[in-house]
Amino acid sequence: MKMTRVRPRGFTLIELMITVAIVGILAAIAYPSYQEQIRKARRADAQAALLELAQFMERYYTMNNTYAGADDEGTLPFEKAPKDGDATYYTIDFEGVPDGTSYTLVATPAGAMTGDKCGTLSINAAGVKGISAEDVDLSVCWRQ
Repeated sequence: MKMTRVRPRGFTLIELMITVAIVGILAAIAYPSYQEQIRKARRADAQAALLELAQFMERYYTMNNTYAGADDEGTLPFEKAPKDGDATYYTIDFEGVPDGTSYTLVATPAGAMTGDKCGTLSINAAGVKGISAEDVDLSVCWRQ
C-alpha cells in the first residue's frame, strides 16, 4: 500500500510576510505621490478662484472705470475661496487696497496647505502671476 502525502492548502507564514512587505513598500511609494497630487489639486482650485476673481475685477473696471471700491463688502464673491466641506485650504483677499488702476489678489495657504512649497499665490491687474516661495520655479506652481 502506497501512502500519498496530502499537501495542506493555504499560504505559509513566509509567503504571507513577503506579501505584506511588498504591499508595505508599494504603499510607502504611492502615499507621498498621492499627497502631492492632492496638494496640486487644491492649488489648482486656488488658482481657478484667483482667475475668476480677476475676471470679476475686470468686469468691475469696465462698469466703473476704476478698481477703487472693488474691495467694499459684498462687491466680489470671496466665498469662491477653494474649500472642501468645512475645510478651507486657501484664504483669498486683496493685497492692500485696489486703487484706480491696479489691484493684487492673493491666495494665502490655510489649514492643511500651510506648508505648501509654493506659498502664497498672487495675480495682479496686469495678469502677472506670482508666488511667495523664492526657491521654487513659478512654472511649477502656476501651470501655463
